[in-house]
Amino acid sequence: STPLYSSAASDVYKRQMYTLKYIQIMKNSAILISILVLLFLTLSCANDYKFSLEKPNKVVINESITIKLIEKNNKAVDKIQFYVNGKEIASNGNLVNINTSDLGVGKHAINALAFYDGRTKKENGFIEVFAKNKPTIYKYKIINEYPHDSKAYTQGLEYYNGFLYETTGRRGQSTLRKVAIKTGEVLQKVNLDKKYFGEGMTIVNNKIIWLTWENKKGFVYDLETFKQEKEFSYDQSKQGWGLTHSETELIKSDGTNKIWFLDNETLKEKRSIQIYTNDRSVNHLNELELVNGKIYANKYQKNTLAIIDAKTGIVEGLGDLRGLEKEMAKTQKLVANDEVLNGIAYDAENNRLFVTGKNWSKLFEIELIKQ
Repeated sequence: STPLYSSAASDVYKRQMYTLKYIQIMKNSAILISILVLLFLTLSCANDYKFSLEKPNKVVINESITIKLIEKNNKAVDKIQFYVNGKEIASNGNLVNINTSDLGVGKHAINALAFYDGRTKKENGFIEVFAKNKPTIYKYKIINEYPHDSKAYTQGLEYYNGFLYETTGRRGQSTLRKVAIKTGEVLQKVNLDKKYFGEGMTIVNNKIIWLTWENKKGFVYDLETFKQEKEFSYDQSKQGWGLTHSETELIKSDGTNKIWFLDNETLKEKRSIQIYTNDRSVNHLNELELVNGKIYANKYQKNTLAIIDAKTGIVEGLGDLRGLEKEMAKTQKLVANDEVLNGIAYDAENNRLFVTGKNWSKLFEIELIKQ
């Protein structure tokens, strides 16, 4: 029996030794794999490209600036393409020169696309362009005061052939009106469908064009009959707020810092500009009027009149009309926070500027005085 016992013990011993060797091999393999993974990651990081888009964040209009795309490890790059607001511009290797006068004030997207080692990488950023000078401040002088319907939540106001045309807001209360200036009498009126919140208006070619607030829709009315003739949509701007026009375009605000320009015939949005001072963007632009080539704009919930260059978007002046609230307080208590200045109309023939507010009982003819 002894040989049999020795053979069995030998087999057990061999199996134990094989198991120990297997475990040792697996440990060595795990160590080797870890070393290989670490080596791979090290080599990968060493071969990686790291890019940085170097640019100024804040610049002044008409300044020339340089934007560079830098590869931090000084690795070779096959090609770099630069884009401003989605449009490719000519570059010189890894840099591009830009004259900000070509952009106008506002935020502008900057993108750089690098081609290297069979791959591409995109770096994104922006520059913000400001006006060079502070806006001129204007005070005012009251020339005349006229009655105004205190139930009129004024959204749009325009002078035309001796009368005021006005649109009012709020759902179920939105109206289009023809008003006698001296008496405030409403001579003609039509209601807007109660599902819409009426906003600004303007008159072009004997047609009244009237915006709505959140529905991205406007309506066209006959000037004489106030009959609604058609509707149109605006799909690029955020909302409908204020409206005026030049000889060739409608000029529209949407509650942001943008002013939009629409084709007079098709009523389609064509382009926009951003509105900036020397140190900030100006948003909540509301009722609009074009006065001697400048856009006059109410800033919502502020008794301020912004005077804007229609080409550049630069705020050239600010009319401080806060004192008109005190004038209103003499005869009327303004109870709501939104019962603020809103409504600008200009009589170009007689150089008369009219302003009023939401639910104000007065219409003011004023003269702006430069400070």
